[in-house]
Amino acid sequence: MLSAGIVGLPNVGKSTLFNALTRTHKAPAENYPFCTIDPNVGVVTVPDARLAKLAEISHSQNIVPTAIEFVDIAGLVKGASAGEGLGNQFLHHIREVDAIVQVVRCFENSDVHHVSATIDPIRDIEVINTEFVLADLASLQRQHDRLQKQVRAGDKAAKIENAIAEKLLPHLDAGKPAITAALTPEEKTIAGNFFLLTSKPTIFACNVAESDLAAIAAVTAAGDSGPETRIRSAKAGINDPRYSAAQHVDLVQDYAQHHFGTEAIVISAQIESELVDLGENEAMEYLRGLGIEDSGVNALIRAVYHLLGLRTFLTTGEKETRAWTIHAGDKAPTAAGVIHSDFERGFIAAETIRYDELVAHGSLAKAREAGKLRLEGKDYVVRDGDVIFFRFNV
Repeated sequence: MLSAGIVGLPNVGKSTLFNALTRTHKAPAENYPFCTIDPNVGVVTVPDARLAKLAEISHSQNIVPTAIEFVDIAGLVKGASAGEGLGNQFLHHIREVDAIVQVVRCFENSDVHHVSATIDPIRDIEVINTEFVLADLASLQRQHDRLQKQVRAGDKAAKIENAIAEKLLPHLDAGKPAITAALTPEEKTIAGNFFLLTSKPTIFACNVAESDLAAIAAVTAAGDSGPETRIRSAKAGINDPRYSAAQHVDLVQDYAQHHFGTEAIVISAQIESELVDLGENEAMEYLRGLGIEDSGVNALIRAVYHLLGLRTFLTTGEKETRAWTIHAGDKAPTAAGVIHSDFERGFIAAETIRYDELVAHGSLAKAREAGKLRLEGKDYVVRDGDVIFFRFNV
């Protein structure tokens, strides 16, 4: 199972968010630095409204969602790459995850200590990224030195790796994450052997206060100050109290897009953690009372799932409706093998229909009568939302 590590400075809400994601009280979330020492690990189901609708159509007895793993990792401080704080331990844990969720504090609260005393989301992001880049530079330089010796000895594989390392070193030295380097798909695959922190796909979570959620929604709905205007004002040091929360979020979203080519999700970890002990319907009713239509946690889980390069195909019947995890680009036999190795070994065809087409017809029988089920062969690339019935023979 692929995993995403939750990282950030101390006291930005990492453990509170972890508890909200896993719907537990597993991680201590206290108001002091390094209240998390050893990483907390939790398996999180991926919200998918399609499952309930398919189960209704098929009269399924059970619903089985897919899942991913989240890891709550100790807070990082400036100098971590040189061993400050829990630096070495922190960086080791980060190397073991497949993607990074960087939590950024976007709320003002004098009762919650901030290691830098003031709220500045971009400064905080750059502290984390600088430590990652410095750690990667040190690691890659050591590997580069080793590769050069192998190149001189005539090692052809080392020559290819060395050329990629020489592309990455100046990129990192410029303070840029390895994931944004201009490498071919083949080079990116080889670069994976370097195990660089900044090569991991990253998403940002803007942690805002409960009152901020409503304020951000109101500012967006009013349309009297677009994100470009708020960003320009914030960069110019003009902080309008009406837009302070929105400005923090706008800056993070702008930074995420231009420096990482990724997105930033708005979430209130505190609100979400308060929903842990509520049922799903009660939780949604509570959120709607705050003017929020969907859980920020649900949006984050779905975003991380796609960030990891994962996609979902669906199976449905009277026994169960189930979501299955594959990688983007996987073909039908590989998807069949996720269910059982015999399905892949004896693969004949995949009887396939898009989820929305099946729902539109109201039943599998009607969809089949309308000729909407397709027989796909071994070269078919499975798409997210495909409902599949495999034919196989062993």
